[in-house]
Amino acid sequence: MDEFDHRSLGARLRLYHFEEDAPGMPFWHPRGHALYRALEDLVRGRMRAHGFAEVRTPQLLPRALWERSGHWGKFRANMFAVEDSERPMALKPMSCPCHVALFGRHLRSWRELPLRYAEFGACHRNEPSGAMHGLMRTRAFVQDDAHVFCRPDDVAGEVARFFALLRGIYDVLGFGAVSVALSTRPAERFGDDAAWDAAETALLDAARACGHEPAIQAGEGAFYGPKLEFALRDRLGRSWQCGTVQLDYVLPGRLGAAYVGPDSARAVPVMIHHAVLGSMERMIGILLEHHAGDLPLRIAPDQVALMPLSREQDDYAGQVATALADAGIRVLPMPADESLSRRIVEARALMVPLHAVVGRREAAARSAMLTLRDGSRAEVALADLPARVAALAAADAGAGAPPAAAA
Repeated sequence: MDEFDHRSLGARLRLYHFEEDAPGMPFWHPRGHALYRALEDLVRGRMRAHGFAEVRTPQLLPRALWERSGHWGKFRANMFAVEDSERPMALKPMSCPCHVALFGRHLRSWRELPLRYAEFGACHRNEPSGAMHGLMRTRAFVQDDAHVFCRPDDVAGEVARFFALLRGIYDVLGFGAVSVALSTRPAERFGDDAAWDAAETALLDAARACGHEPAIQAGEGAFYGPKLEFALRDRLGRSWQCGTVQLDYVLPGRLGAAYVGPDSARAVPVMIHHAVLGSMERMIGILLEHHAGDLPLRIAPDQVALMPLSREQDDYAGQVATALADAGIRVLPMPADESLSRRIVEARALMVPLHAVVGRREAAARSAMLTLRDGSRAEVALADLPARVAALAAADAGAGAPPAAAA
C-alpha cells in the first residue's frame, strides 16, 4: 500500500481504524474526530450563511415510509432491515423522506418558501464486502444532506446558491476547477415525461446561467429526478464525483407534502436535494490523498504543536495553550520530556502545520516563536497569537494542493 494512500495515512496520523467485527464502519480516534468535526463545522458555517436551518432526524424508521417514498423498491438490497416485535423497520440510507416529514408537519404558506433544511445525517448502506475500500466506500457514513422546498420559479436561484456554496467550500479545501455533468431520466423512474422534461430543462438552464455547460450522462439520474453532478480533481489528476444537486417533482407528492399558494389552493413543492461533500468519510479519504496528509490548517486535527524548551516554562506554556484553545484553535501540547529536536520530528510526523516554541526569553516577553509550514519563523506576542493563527488558517488551502489553474 502506498504511503500516501488514505488508509496508510489514517494509521500513521492516528486518525481512524476498522475492525473485522464491524466491516465498513470506521472507529474515529481523537485526532480523526477533531478532523471530522473541523470539516463538519466548516460546512455547517457555510450552510448557515446560505440560509439553511440544521435539523436532526431518526436513523431507524418504519419500512412503510421507505415503501411510500419508493426507496424500498429501488434500494432494498442495500438497506439494513430490522424486524422488531411491532412492525418492520429499516436504517435510513439517506435523509430525504425525513426532511419531507419535517416540511409536512405543518401546512405551509407560499410565503415561507424557499424552506431550507440541512443535516449531517448518519446513514447505513449494506455495501458488498468486496466493494468496500477504506473510507472511500463504507457501510456507515454521514452525508451532508440538504433539501430545499420551493416553488418552480425559485429553482434557478437555489441552484445558483448551491454553486456558490460548493465553490466556496472546495476553494477552502484546496481544490481547483470542477467539472459538471447532467444525469438525465433513467429507464425505471417515477413521474411523467412532462415533469421530467421540466426538471431536466430547469437544471440545464440553471447550470448555464452559472456559466457551466454540463456534459450529459443519459439515463444516470435518480428514480425521482435528474441531477447535476460535480467532480473535483485531486493532485494526482484523479476525478472524484462529490457534490450533487437534484431536482425532484415526485417525492414530495408521494409523501403528501403541500403548501398553500397565492391563490389559496394547495400545491406540491419542488424539492431540491443537494450535498457538497456527499459522504464525510469519503471526502476525508480524498482530502488525505489530495494533500498527502498535510491538510489545510483550518481542518488539521492539531493546528499548533506547543513545545516549552524546558520544564521551567510549563506554567507559561499552559497559559499559551489556554489562550489558543479559548480562541477555538486546536493545540497539541508537547511537554519537555524529550529533546526539542525529537519533539519537532514527532510533530512533523503527525503533520501538525504550525509549531510554537516557548523558552525562557519568550516567557519573559510573553510571546512564542512560531514556525510556519515553509520553515519561516516569527516571534509573536501572546496577545496576538490566536489572531495570527486564525489569519493563517483563513488563508491556507493546504500544502499538498496544486495551483487552482493547474487543477
